[in-house]
Amino acid sequence: MLWQEDDVKPSYVVPDDVVDVSFQIECKQIALDHAHDLSLALLEHLPWLAQEKESGVHLIHGASTGNGWVRPGEADDSDFIYLSRRSRMQLRLPRERIVEAEILLGKTLNVGGNPVRVGGYQIKHLSSLGTLFSRYVLVESGEDEDMFMQRIAAEMNAMGIKVRPRAVTRIGARMARPEKAKERRMKPPPHVLFPLGLSGGSQRLVSNAMNGKEVEADVGIRTCPICGKTTFMCKCECGSHTLPTDAPTQQVIDLNLIFENAMRKLGETSIPEIKGVQGMISKNKTPEAMEKGILRAKNEIFVFKDGTVRFDMTDVPLTHFRPKEIGLTVERARQLGYQRDFDGNELASDDQICELKAQDYVPSTSCGDYLVKVSRFIDDLLVRYYELPAFYKAQKREDLVGHMLIGLAPHTSGGVLCRLIGYTDTNVGYGHPFFHAAKRRNADGDEDSAILLLDALINFSRSFLPEKRGGLMDAPLVLTTRLDPNEVDKEAHNIDMTREYPLEFYNATMEYKQPKEVQDLMDMVGGRLGSVLQYEGFGFTHDTSDIGEGPKDSAYKLFDTMEEKLNAQLVLAKKIRAVDEVDVVYRVVTRHLLPDMIGNLKSFSGQKLRCTKCNASYRRIPLSGKCYCGNNLTLTVHVSSVKKYLEITKEISQKFAISPYTRQRIELIEKSIDSLFENDKVKKCKLSDFM
Repeated sequence: MLWQEDDVKPSYVVPDDVVDVSFQIECKQIALDHAHDLSLALLEHLPWLAQEKESGVHLIHGASTGNGWVRPGEADDSDFIYLSRRSRMQLRLPRERIVEAEILLGKTLNVGGNPVRVGGYQIKHLSSLGTLFSRYVLVESGEDEDMFMQRIAAEMNAMGIKVRPRAVTRIGARMARPEKAKERRMKPPPHVLFPLGLSGGSQRLVSNAMNGKEVEADVGIRTCPICGKTTFMCKCECGSHTLPTDAPTQQVIDLNLIFENAMRKLGETSIPEIKGVQGMISKNKTPEAMEKGILRAKNEIFVFKDGTVRFDMTDVPLTHFRPKEIGLTVERARQLGYQRDFDGNELASDDQICELKAQDYVPSTSCGDYLVKVSRFIDDLLVRYYELPAFYKAQKREDLVGHMLIGLAPHTSGGVLCRLIGYTDTNVGYGHPFFHAAKRRNADGDEDSAILLLDALINFSRSFLPEKRGGLMDAPLVLTTRLDPNEVDKEAHNIDMTREYPLEFYNATMEYKQPKEVQDLMDMVGGRLGSVLQYEGFGFTHDTSDIGEGPKDSAYKLFDTMEEKLNAQLVLAKKIRAVDEVDVVYRVVTRHLLPDMIGNLKSFSGQKLRCTKCNASYRRIPLSGKCYCGNNLTLTVHVSSVKKYLEITKEISQKFAISPYTRQRIELIEKSIDSLFENDKVKKCKLSDFM
């Protein structure tokens, strides 16, 4: 957002009587805190430097100090800065003093015992800044930060420089869920929606089921309208499509014959490890063709409950991009319809800014790699099962640029068509605000899936979905092919599209006016609905060098244990003045750790038992102590899950001054856990207990 002054004033011209002289230096390392040593070394050759009011000495920076933004002690554990050939020593001097400073050329300065050889120099002119910043400031004795700021503001006002806050009001925000870009997997992840009953074991392996004598499972009875034969498969032996008739019944499935026929049809000789499902969840219980499972396993992809292959990503809104940011050349961008940049200029460079079309999508590179596998599966299916020509013929993710995807939110049954135009190396999916809103999302960290269009058209079937309430959610029952901004979530209508906020807007912020009072000053999406500009002509106030700039993975994902994550959060809370670390601990304990332990304790008391072989569950233990299949039973909720947060909760409650009431709650839960898991008759004693 650009700040505009009340009165129109002529632009300020920076005088060139004072400049920065940047000297080349040869030095391997220098002390991290070298300001005093550098001053002493320079004064040996330039004694007038201390009395020259318009002179100054810049600190020498290296890669580890982030060009001056990292303070001493924060760069790393070293006491030194390691320099390179690009490191420079800069002096701020009046122009008439440059000749006198040339005495440094060829000299070797002793900076705290580190030799610094001075080479040639360049002159850098000063530039005007709207924000003053300094790494070090001099304060009066006993002067705190607020007193210093008030004194400086008064001095600047006396000089005719108006001082304003950078922001009248600041709004804090909680961290949402960490970013995600990962394929969708059920537990355990199947390759084919084919029932194996109990024969597949806990991992639902087809190979295990084939080793048994027979496979029994509930499947539907379907009739061929041509030859009249009955089967449970969608396709009859005569090649026609079968129709559902009676209710599902338990049938004996000749799995070996079905698998052999599928392998023969596909021309496969090596048997991959294929996982099916224990049973079908739909009304008619119609299974998939085994050939699809073989081809999915071969291409290392997994099927979802509706027959499609999904890839989930965190939603991030995007309105503009540079072709180079998403891996596009100028030629490819023009082929995709981006003939001009958002200023209306002919697209000639991959660094020009283009306006994203409403139904164009930029997924992660990992999504692109996975979709290549899906496209190979689709091509194999077309050629070897349906005996049709291949469609995608993709060898790398760039080959899928320009193809269609379906975006789908898990709480809806309507997909939105989109076009893949490039990739990002971040773990998110970039889409237009209209696109996310059409999925009934407001892009606040939500997670949605992407489906290759042809995969949904060929493999999705409502026959795989359950009829119970909620069973039809997260399935592309309908598809929006043309996105209408009038029909999307109204939050997307509140986007402002101005490139520069007017002065009246900033004055309104000083008066704390309501948003509705300044709405007419802004160019909003809602005001363009129904016009030709409802899809294009969006502006922005701040540019960025790369839409994927910043950490690719949040620290929350990099830490393995909850203890590491929580400790890192508290370390950060201590550093931020606006955060009350005691309140953070209180919220974490009362809203996360304690409810988790209480819930797990309750779940442990009322848990079911599970068979390790057939996966059957029991509310009560059989009299035999074993499953009816003869195998052992195991717990579904374990002791470790109940106790996992107890020690870290006690630790942080002792380090921080949380309320006595909260500490008593922790003690009560600890006593409840001990009373359940410890034997009162067996007491563990230490030698010190008898002393």
